[in-house]
Amino acid sequence: MADQSEISFAGIFLSSAFAACFAELCTIPLDTAKVRLQLEKRGTSGEAGSGGGSKYKGLLGTIVIIAKEEGLLALWKGIIPGLHRQCLYGGLRIGLYEPVKAFLVGSNAVGEVSLFNKILAAFVTGAIAIAVANPTDLVKVRLQAEGKMPAGVPRRYAGAFDAYFSIAKQEGLAALWTGLGPNIARNAIMNAAELASYDHVKETILTFPGFSDNILTHLLAGLGAGFFAVCIGSPVDVVKSRMMGDSIYKSTLDCFFKTLKNEGPFAFYKGFIPNLGRLGLWNAIMFLTLEQVKKLFL
Repeated sequence: MADQSEISFAGIFLSSAFAACFAELCTIPLDTAKVRLQLEKRGTSGEAGSGGGSKYKGLLGTIVIIAKEEGLLALWKGIIPGLHRQCLYGGLRIGLYEPVKAFLVGSNAVGEVSLFNKILAAFVTGAIAIAVANPTDLVKVRLQAEGKMPAGVPRRYAGAFDAYFSIAKQEGLAALWTGLGPNIARNAIMNAAELASYDHVKETILTFPGFSDNILTHLLAGLGAGFFAVCIGSPVDVVKSRMMGDSIYKSTLDCFFKTLKNEGPFAFYKGFIPNLGRLGLWNAIMFLTLEQVKKLFL
C-alpha cells in the first residue's frame, strides 16, 4: 500500500470507506448467496427445500434461484445496511491500522515492522471497527436472509431503517448487537488475515523481476488476501450468520455446538466457494480502488 504516514486519518478513513463501499456494491450478490447457503439447515423436513433436501445448490445455483423466484434486485438485498457497514467498518479498520501499529512498536522503533505486530494491529482494529458497526451487519444479514414470502404474508421489515428501529423497539436496543461475540472473532481474524497477508503478498511479489507497485500487483495481492481470510474465517462466519439470522440460539457456543452436532464439521464451511469467490473479488476490488483513491490525498 502507499505510505499511509503521509495521509491524515480523515484521508485514510474516507479512502477506505469509499473503496469498501464500491467493492460491496460490486460483490453483494455473492454475499447474499453465501448467507442463504449458510442459513440453510440440513436434513429435517420443512427446513430447507421440499422433502427436507437442500433448496440451494452451489453459488451459481443459489444466485439463479434467488433471481428467478424473487427477482434480480433481490440479489442486492441488504445493500443499504451493507454500505452503512462499510462506511463505518471499512473506514475504521484501515484508518486505525497505522496508528495502532505505531503504538504497538513504539515511537522510537526503526526498520521493518514485524509480521506479528502487523497481525496484532489488524486484529485490534478489526475488533474495534466491528464493535461500532455491528448493528449494520445484523440488519444486512436479516434482510438478506428473507426469501420469497408467501402471498399475503408481509415482510418483517420495510427496509434498512425500518429494521433498525423495529429491532430496537421489539427486541431492545441491545439486540442490535446480537452476534457481537462471533462477529468480533470473525472480523478481527479476517481483518488480520486480509491486511497482514496483503502487505506480505505485495512485498513478496515486488521481489520478483518485472513486477512493480502497479495495478497488477495490487490485484494479485488483493486476491491473496481474500484467499487467506476466507480459509481462516469461514467457521466463525457461519456461526455469525446463524446467530444474526436465527433467534433459536442462546449463545455463540450454543450455536457452534448445535451446528456441529446436527450437521457435522463441514457445516462450518457451508458457502465456502461463494465466500471465497466474494472475498477474493471483494479484496481485489477494494485494495485496487484504495490504492488509487489514496493518491488523491497525498
